[in-house]
Amino acid sequence: MTDVPVPYRVVARRPETTDTVTLRLEPVTAPLADFTPGQFAMVHCFGRGEIPVSVSSVQATGGLAHTIRAVGAVSAGLCAAQAGDVLGVRGPYGNGWELERARRRDVVVVAGGIGLAPLRPLILRALAEPEAYGRVNVLIGARTPADLMSRKEIERWPTSYTGVTVDRPDREWRGDVGLVTTLLDRADFAPARATAFVCGPEPMIRATARDLAFRGVPPERIRVSLERNMRCATGHCGHCQLGPLLLCQAGPVVDWSCAEPLLSVREL
Repeated sequence: MTDVPVPYRVVARRPETTDTVTLRLEPVTAPLADFTPGQFAMVHCFGRGEIPVSVSSVQATGGLAHTIRAVGAVSAGLCAAQAGDVLGVRGPYGNGWELERARRRDVVVVAGGIGLAPLRPLILRALAEPEAYGRVNVLIGARTPADLMSRKEIERWPTSYTGVTVDRPDREWRGDVGLVTTLLDRADFAPARATAFVCGPEPMIRATARDLAFRGVPPERIRVSLERNMRCATGHCGHCQLGPLLLCQAGPVVDWSCAEPLLSVREL
């Protein structure tokens, strides 16, 4: 890990939605240490600043991909980056999904909105080793069909079950409508021998984790990513504090057994 930004060049830019893009980066000099799915980097837009962004892909060459939504000055600057531009990247930071904890178990992945991005490398790794895991389920929710990312790629994933739902359909939408938790009834997994990975808005995380626990998935095998309010990545600013946790160090991925009592306190 390094706290000094390392130059990475944008080699590809793919729009995901009207306000979200995926940037594929390759190191200009020596690459950073290997990232694991679920970890994040601090991505620097020269002249604007830097923000924490989870990796949405890790390449064998040392390259990275980051999926970024334009919600502020720095993220808008990163989303505007074009092939050939150079960004600064430092990391890796935080805890990953720890997919190895799910070996020989069914896998349940639940993503809300842009939460699919940090889950993507975990999904691809699980699908690349079908003999190591049980049934792989991917459940995806989005506000509208226009907010769904990687739709063509999702259709190609050889999962046991892939479900997609939206909150507000358009005229062309023929799929499910409603909360992502409604897809759990159709997912193909045995709760007592499953490990779940959840990422999205906190209300969605709470509802999904509670539903999974109610169905019998042990809370210590429900992994959630709490990527809220992270800023410095080193635990010095305190912006990411959740009760006793500094999420940039103790997270962003934690067990639901740890997160549930903290997220149930309204003031936190």
